[in-house]
Amino acid sequence: MNPSTVQVAFFQHLKAHLPPHIAMVDEIADLLQISNDSAYRRIRGEKQMDLEETHTLCRHYRISMDKLLELETDTFIFSGKLKNGQPEYAFDEWLKEVHDQFQKINSFEKKHVHYLMKDIPPFVHFQVPELAAFRCFLYLKSIIADESLKGIKFTHEDSRYDKYITRCKQISVLYNQVPMSEIWNIETLNSTLNQIKFYSQAGAFASISIIKMLFEKLETLINHIEKQAESGRKFNIGETAGPAAAEYKMFVNELILGNNTLLAELGDNRVTYLNHSVLYFISTSDIHFNNEMFGNLQNLVKKSTMISTIGEKERAGFFNRLRGRIHRCAQQLT
Repeated sequence: MNPSTVQVAFFQHLKAHLPPHIAMVDEIADLLQISNDSAYRRIRGEKQMDLEETHTLCRHYRISMDKLLELETDTFIFSGKLKNGQPEYAFDEWLKEVHDQFQKINSFEKKHVHYLMKDIPPFVHFQVPELAAFRCFLYLKSIIADESLKGIKFTHEDSRYDKYITRCKQISVLYNQVPMSEIWNIETLNSTLNQIKFYSQAGAFASISIIKMLFEKLETLINHIEKQAESGRKFNIGETAGPAAAEYKMFVNELILGNNTLLAELGDNRVTYLNHSVLYFISTSDIHFNNEMFGNLQNLVKKSTMISTIGEKERAGFFNRLRGRIHRCAQQLT
C-alpha cells in the first residue's frame, strides 16, 4: 500500500475515535509542535510523517504500530490506568477517570453501551448517597488499602466521604445519560450482599442500624432498576423518565455470570472495556477484537430473556427473587 494512503487511513481512524467537539488538526499541531498548515498536510498525506512523529501520535492515542502498518498479528493493544500514589489520591484519580470516560461517551451523538455484568456497577450504587459512602469505604479500605481506615467502623455520616460523594453523584448522572443494554444474572446481586455480610461479621459497622439501613437502601436501588426496566428508560433515582431519557434494555441470562465487560458503540466505532483488579478497566479500539466481542455479546443476548418494557411476568419474578435475597441476608445479620 502507498505510504500516503496508510497515513491518510491512520488519521481517518484517529478522527473517528475523537469526540466530535475536538478539532483533530489543532490536536495534531499541538502534539507535534507544528503549524496547523503543516498538520493539514500530514493529515491529507501530502507530507510524510517521520518515525518520531509517528511514535508521538501512537503513544498519545494508544495506537499500535501493528495497526498503523496493517500487520496481521495476534496482539491487541489495551490502555488504562493503575493505582498511582497514595490511596486517597489513587481513589480520587479513579473517580476522575470514570467521570471522564462517561463524559467522553456522552460527547458522541450516536452511542450505546452493552454491559455483561458480574456485579451491580458502582456507578449504579452511586445514585444512593448511603450506598456511595459504603462503596468509598469498601474501595479505600479493602481494595486501595488506605491505612487511615484501619480500625475505623463504617457509618454513612462520616464526613471523610463527602468529598467523594459529590463526584459519585456526577458519575451516576452521566451514566444514566448513556443508552444501555445490560445482561444480568440472579447472582449479580451477590457481590454486594457478600460485602455487607463480610464487614458485618468483621465488626466493621458502627451499629446494627447501619446494616439495616444499607439493606433498605439496596432494596430502594433494586426497586428503581425495576422501574427503569419497566419503562425501558434510564433516569435518576427519585425522578421519572422524560421523553428524551436514555434507552434501557435489560436481559437476564440464567446460564452465564458476566465478567463486567463493557462494549461502547461510539459513532461508527466500538471500544471494549475489560475490568481488572476489582476497580480498574483497560480499553481497546482494535476493530477485530471489538467486532468479535460485539458478536459474542449479541449471541448472549439471543440466549437471554428480555425483561425491559416486555416480559412483565418474568421481570416481576426476577426482581422478587432479588428482593428475597436481600430480605434473607438482612434477617441473618440483623
